[in-house]
Amino acid sequence: MSIADRWLLPDGVKEILPPEARQIEALRCKLLSLFDSWGYDLVMPPMIEYLESLLTGTGNDLALNTFKVTDQLTGRMMGLRADTTPQVARIDAHSLNQQGPTRLCYANSVLHTVPANMLTGRSPMQIGAELYGHAGVASDIEVISLMLEALTLAQLQQPLTLDLGHVGVYRALAQRAELGADDQAELFALLQKKSLTELDALLARLALPEQQCRAFRLLSSLNGGGDTIARARQLLLPDYPEMAAALDDLEQIATAVGQRFPDVSLYFDLGELRGYNYHTGVVFAVYIPTYGQPLAKGGRYDEIGKVFGRARPATGFSGDLKVLAELAVDHAARLGSILAPVVLDADLLARVTELRQQGERVVQALPGVELNLTEMGCDRQLILRDGGWCIVAAD
Repeated sequence: MSIADRWLLPDGVKEILPPEARQIEALRCKLLSLFDSWGYDLVMPPMIEYLESLLTGTGNDLALNTFKVTDQLTGRMMGLRADTTPQVARIDAHSLNQQGPTRLCYANSVLHTVPANMLTGRSPMQIGAELYGHAGVASDIEVISLMLEALTLAQLQQPLTLDLGHVGVYRALAQRAELGADDQAELFALLQKKSLTELDALLARLALPEQQCRAFRLLSSLNGGGDTIARARQLLLPDYPEMAAALDDLEQIATAVGQRFPDVSLYFDLGELRGYNYHTGVVFAVYIPTYGQPLAKGGRYDEIGKVFGRARPATGFSGDLKVLAELAVDHAARLGSILAPVVLDADLLARVTELRQQGERVVQALPGVELNLTEMGCDRQLILRDGGWCIVAAD
């Protein structure tokens, strides 16, 4: 390896330099304070765990996206977390083991073997909140409201659109069709792509009854504004009464969120199956016009703690703090620094301490170093005047 190559980082991995780091940290503190004000307790799971813990529940979809290493102490396989949710589920089910609803939040770095999409890297900073122990729609409303409150606090200065779906709609169709695992996976993929030509070809090959084929075709087009639920009730509910609960949930959530956040646009997509393999109810995501991927997303994933010995209903959301900080207003705006001279003076040291306690940033000059005030970020300096240390504009 040449000297020039030694400073190169792996593709999709970036370092965070001072201005951006200050913005990310400022926003992290604000969002975690918001979560705390809603009663969500901060947890800090380890970066690395045994694969059996990381790849359970929601983690099954993360196997290919998880970096794996061998534990030199035990010989067992370990993984660097690609998602925090399985860890938080373990904490709720085993470490805390509380009887009532448990509210937890986190802000952690995660690592992906490949980027989640073309707009992100392989080392996102995941921030999110999760609510365990309540199966009703009220907890879904709370989590979605907290997510929208957090994005509002970030001050993205763009209109928000909340995308709502429910895996119970597709699950009702798939269970009635009695599809095998491979056929269901292929059908799932085509519905996600909304590829109607390929969908028709697959339905013809499966030789399903025409009523079921019609329902799957309808699912790919049941998206849009507030009339989407009404259309689903009219077109699908007569043949699939088992999906009534899912449509009722979506309607209640939309009504509550619409009342609380009237400036947020609501979009329904009943063919949206994000996280279908582990979500059990409502799924949601938030978009803005200038960013082509969800800013935050989540949903309901009941019984996620079952593999840890304690099945509990759960709902939550997460987003990439790095992306939010890049799109948000400057939350770390501050005045420039104050330069303190190289003088061993008790009064000067007392003045420097006083200024720092007041929130000022004071940089002490070092002997034998040529000063570059622009590079140091100093726009003021301390000088001795009339027997006291005063702040003046930098030369």
